[in-house]
Amino acid sequence: MRKGATKTVAGVCLITLASLVLLFSSCLPTPPSESGGVNLTVYGFSIMKEALEKSVYPGFSAKWKAEHGQDVHFTSSFAGSETVTNQILAGVKADIAILSIERDVTRLKEAGFVVADWQSLPQKGIINLTPFVILVARGNPKGIRDFPDLAKPGVRVIHPDPVSSGGAQWSILAIYGSELVKSKQETGDSDAARALQTLQAIWRNVKSTPGSAREARTQFELGYGDALVTYELEGLLMKQAGANVEVVVPRSTIFSEHPAVVIDRNVDATRRPLVDAFLRYLWSEDAQRAFVQYHFRSVTHESLNQANPQFAKIELPFRIDYFGGWQRAYPEVIEKIFRDQVQRRK
Repeated sequence: MRKGATKTVAGVCLITLASLVLLFSSCLPTPPSESGGVNLTVYGFSIMKEALEKSVYPGFSAKWKAEHGQDVHFTSSFAGSETVTNQILAGVKADIAILSIERDVTRLKEAGFVVADWQSLPQKGIINLTPFVILVARGNPKGIRDFPDLAKPGVRVIHPDPVSSGGAQWSILAIYGSELVKSKQETGDSDAARALQTLQAIWRNVKSTPGSAREARTQFELGYGDALVTYELEGLLMKQAGANVEVVVPRSTIFSEHPAVVIDRNVDATRRPLVDAFLRYLWSEDAQRAFVQYHFRSVTHESLNQANPQFAKIELPFRIDYFGGWQRAYPEVIEKIFRDQVQRRK
């Protein structure tokens, strides 16, 4: 190749490289100094998306602007709770995590990403609740009334993957625990064999295990299965949007509890006041009202829950402390019962 041509090719390559660098730079988050404000990065489990983006973020931004004269912008990422936790452990620069299960906070704390005593926050760090229910097509063609009905022949069940989804782990606890609670009420003893058999029978009907509760909902909306075990709010959001769905309320079910934490490793002293202010805002009446608007249960204002006629009345509700907390529920039920005696024997 001639010398002049070589120089021309090199020049074109340099220009192309510079253009790519500029293009890549334009895709990155804008630094606060350039955007005229500050940015908060929140990683949340999948079903938090609507409440945060449509109501909580705008509410906090308006409050901070009025009090400090500064614009607050948000960057969000949503996925299954286990996936979100793994992403943070891998190094994504989240300021705050809102997770489906306490166990994921424990993982972050053990790895040094969360340093503060997060359970000293209001409500021991839990920002909202929701019970687990069953979604079916309008008219309930399979006649599903409670969890055991999911084991009927020919019922195709969609259930998120417990490896990636906190909602899936709550669902397992809901099904297994409901049989313990009902048998205790009926006979005076908790029948672990009955609970195991019910979970095994239902799992044989599981036809799909998407990565998150939201992905599972999408599959159900597309008509893939006959039933979906999920958070109550997913059913209420679908009904609100006019979907062809009914919510079946089990006689006994669990209320999931959702913690929020600061990722201390990623937050320096200059940004700490803003991050802490947003975290504490999650327990304010405005934020709790926003959660109820999007069908979460408030943890601070029971009057907000009572005012929502769409919330189901659960005959025999229970919470994670029924199992002795996540420190016992995960190894004793998710691992020893579900993983070892249900999943591996399907």
